[in-house]
Amino acid sequence: MTTPISDILVKDGFLTPATREQINALARKTDTSFLKVALNYGYVSRKNYGRSMENAGYRFREVRDEAYDEEVIEKTGLLFANDHLAIPLRIENNRVVTVMADPTNTLFIDFVRITYGLEPEIILADDLEVTWLCHKLLGKGHVKSSVFELLNRDPNSSALFTFTGPQMVSIFLVLGAIAAGLVMNFKNVTIIVNVILSVFFLVAIIFKLFLSLVGSRFELYQAVTKHELQDVHDDELPIYTILLPVYKEDKLIKKLIWNLQSIDYPREKLDVKLLIEEDDAKTLDAVRNLDFPAVFEVIVVPFHMPKTKPKACNYGLHFARGRYLTIYDAEDIPDTDQLKKVVVLFNKLPDHYICVQSALNYFNRNENFLTRMFTLEYSFWFDYMLPGLDTLDIPIPLGGTSNHFKMENLVELGAWDPFNVTEDADLGVRAYAKGYKIAIVNSTTYEEANNEPFNWIRQRSRWIKGYMQTYLVHMRNPIGLIKKIGWRGFIGFNFFVGATPLTFLVYPILLFIFLAYVIFDISSIKMLFPDWVLFISIFNLMVGNILMIYVNMMAVFKRRFYELILFAIANPIYWLMHSAAAYKGLYQLIVKPFYWEKTNHGLSKVNNPVVNIIK
Repeated sequence: MTTPISDILVKDGFLTPATREQINALARKTDTSFLKVALNYGYVSRKNYGRSMENAGYRFREVRDEAYDEEVIEKTGLLFANDHLAIPLRIENNRVVTVMADPTNTLFIDFVRITYGLEPEIILADDLEVTWLCHKLLGKGHVKSSVFELLNRDPNSSALFTFTGPQMVSIFLVLGAIAAGLVMNFKNVTIIVNVILSVFFLVAIIFKLFLSLVGSRFELYQAVTKHELQDVHDDELPIYTILLPVYKEDKLIKKLIWNLQSIDYPREKLDVKLLIEEDDAKTLDAVRNLDFPAVFEVIVVPFHMPKTKPKACNYGLHFARGRYLTIYDAEDIPDTDQLKKVVVLFNKLPDHYICVQSALNYFNRNENFLTRMFTLEYSFWFDYMLPGLDTLDIPIPLGGTSNHFKMENLVELGAWDPFNVTEDADLGVRAYAKGYKIAIVNSTTYEEANNEPFNWIRQRSRWIKGYMQTYLVHMRNPIGLIKKIGWRGFIGFNFFVGATPLTFLVYPILLFIFLAYVIFDISSIKMLFPDWVLFISIFNLMVGNILMIYVNMMAVFKRRFYELILFAIANPIYWLMHSAAAYKGLYQLIVKPFYWEKTNHGLSKVNNPVVNIIK
């Protein structure tokens, strides 16, 4: 009789008999194989697993190019194959050729015998190769569901179509009217357009100032106290799913694991999914080469366009087991007690609260000019703006990470839109339209601020493009939107989501007109802008910039980042960078709306040590 892999690992000293029993108990509880639990819950490293197999006389084979028979593989469900790290491929010489990571898994061997009425011929491959093969061959239905579920359920909420017919007609009517007006009376129409743009710019800035002043009256709105956390008992905590979508993040895998190990939550109740794209061999190899245990399960996302983060997260939902779910990026460092705080807060909140947003900030804030400006922006956004939106009951566009959902309500909403490149902002508006609420918790996740200008523009252009997408999707039926979210929500949505990219687009135009008039003394410009128009434009531009400098100065106080206060004066320069990103985003919205521009991480030279307190 073949020695079970559990005994092999104990014999080689990689597990103790007591640990073996813990793994067996957890395997029975989760209906997964012993090896799956041992690797995914950090009981043994993949290096040591490989060493034990070699010591026992086993050799791994390359299996990606193995032939397979559709009629054979379709008899095995993806979830079952994934949980047992095994898949039957074909019938050959009256035996079922079966790829397995654990050749001693008697449950799966019995499944093959019963299902096919034949004995298996086992090909041994490491767990990651088997996982890749299972998802590649059996994941087609799941990945199609991940792409088209929202579209099929609620087509009007999908960003698959950037512009609807009525929107195209409206845009061309406005552009046509302006063009006709310029032909008929160039001077007056130019003056009217300039006044409208400058007034809109100022009103949008004043609205953000108002939100910030409202938000400044509160600490992060829903506070969980230390005493409440002390009353939490680990055995009463629910299973918590963490999705980690990554793409070409091989350099950050080790840092990611250490960040996960800092989370104060029972290990056996963490359901962590590392979502790796099918073609991302570098990241998969980085996981394979780890020489210490990893607390996550690898899920390979089969190729399907669009290749976006929300599509990968939707795919990961098919394998999630938690009552609650959150998303972290590869470089994220959440507060160690964040998950427990969220559980406590959900227990305190009414049922219609389905999401808790944590604040985001940066651990490398003082690295250079760009990281300082980025930190000011995020502090202002999460410490003032979002509490202001929450207080005024205006739809909250969620951040891209550290938003914690009730799983059942997330699925009910259709999860994320894979065609929207700011999928969480869109989801926040959809949740609000359904009558659900979002709370903000007093917990922070620290990220790596972009310290390289072109990398920053790639990231920000995607963000602004996504806001444009979200605005276009939800404004397809303005009257219907008013009925769903009310006038207050409608106005807030227009001035927060709609006006944000538009102010970035308008800003350089107003600045150019001002500079052309004052510095270059261009007579044709002066002719088009009489003194009263110039006064309005200059007043709005100057006051708008002063107000934005002021709110950025406010941003330092809640977190006591006083060393950044003078950098708020540079906000006009920072806004010009936003304008460059906005025009790039607008271009991409037209030519490639679903393109997810990759942001490079791991560029910072600042290290942020975390404490290993995982239980």
